[in-house]
Formats: sequence, structure tokens, C-alpha cells
Amino acid sequence: MKKEIYRIADRLVKAYNTNNVTNPIPLKYCKNINLANKLRKLCEVQIKDEIIGIKAGGTGIKALKKLKEKEPFIASVFKKRVVKSGSKVKINQHTKGIELEVYYYIKKSFFNFKGKVTKKNATKFIKFMGPCFEIVGFRQRNKKFVYLGDICSDFGFNVKFVLGRKVKFKKINLRNLNTNLVSKKNGVKVNGNTNVVYKNPLNSLRFVLNKVKKEKINLNNDFWVFTGSTLGVVPFKGKGLYKGNINKIGSVSVDIH
Repeated sequence: MKKEIYRIADRLVKAYNTNNVTNPIPLKYCKNINLANKLRKLCEVQIKDEIIGIKAGGTGIKALKKLKEKEPFIASVFKKRVVKSGSKVKINQHTKGIELEVYYYIKKSFFNFKGKVTKKNATKFIKFMGPCFEIVGFRQRNKKFVYLGDICSDFGFNVKFVLGRKVKFKKINLRNLNTNLVSKKNGVKVNGNTNVVYKNPLNSLRFVLNKVKKEKINLNNDFWVFTGSTLGVVPFKGKGLYKGNINKIGSVSVDIH
């Protein structure tokens, strides 16, 4: 008989593959971030889809302190979960909301780099950057976010990534860029700033790349890195068009239905 953690992974993978939901997993796999990461990895290796990116999860400094965690986590991003700006995305009652993020497109030459990644040398691996939405939600019924492991164990909490236009990387002050999310139809207007993303998106990128090296991940291709929300999770108020903008970087939109 399979161990409990393998049975749970099978159940989450089935929910992922069928775009369905399952019963909540045992609390111990959420309270303990190490068990949550182990479960996440067991799930990810079962997915028959290309990994084209890595996301950082739990990048809000205040949230990390409140949850008594030392650092964010990383999770794989699969090809079928990534769409272009303006696309239609279907949600359900378990979809929690939307996040506005900075992404980077990283050269595959990074996988040959042997040293430690710093904020200074990380820039040499950046091919492009841009804005994106991350649509977030659980694959578990009536799930609430209490521990960082709640979102880590559930495939990193990601449902879809919506990519805004790529721009060539430019050295700008990422510590203090204004961001906003608007849905006129639903009366949504939320303002944010890049400084809530693990100090700044470039620092989040450094964290992700060092984790990739530590876990010996090699995608053997250029890949995306999603750095974390500049707004937190903004709940959906209804269906329709949502637009996001990150000052000096660009804009992104998604049609929620």
C-alpha cells in the first residue's frame, strides 16, 4: 500500500489534471513547510507537461513574519498554465483571486553558471522582463490560507499565468514602482508597489535562481521566473475584464469568465 503522502499527491494531481477539486489534505502537510515542499515535488513530477518557468510564492515580508517562516518557496510552472495578455480565463468558486507581478525571462546559459547568484550578477541572465497576472486558487474544497504550506503543497497555488508584453531588461529602481489593478465593470481599483515583493522583484529573482541551483533543476531552455505579487491576492468581484499596470514596465489584461 502506498504511503499517505503518495496517495495525497495522486489525489491532488488528479484534481489538477481534470481542473477539479478534492477534499482538503491533512493539516500536517500544510503546517510543516518541509512536508509541504516534499508533497509539491511529488505532485510536480507526475505532471506530463513541459515546465517552462518557476514561481516564487509567499514573497510578502510582512506575511512571512506573521507566518513565522524564514523565506518564500518555489514551484514549477507548466506550459498549459501560461496564456497571453487579453486571454479568457475561466474561474470557479475555489479560485481565490488575482495577483499582479513582475516576470523575468532568463537565458538558459544560467544552468551552466557555477557560482552563487547575487542581485548584481543575476542581471546578466535576464533576457526580458514584463508584467503578468497570476490567477490563484486551491484544488481543495473550502480551503483557507492559514500556513505558507497551504499554498506550497497545492502546486504553489497557481491556476493560470497571464503574460504581458516582453520588454528588454533595463536597470530601473525596482524598489519603488507603483502598480495598480482595475476592473471598471466590477468597481475594482487596487494600488500597490513593487517594494512588497521580498524587498523588490530583483531580490525575489535572486532567491529563485539560487533555489533552482540548490535543487539541481535544469530546464535546458530559456525560462520564466515569476517574482510574486505587488498587491497581495485581490479577490474577484465578478466576471469581466481586469487590467494591471506596473509603472515603467507595462500592462497586462485578462477576461475572467
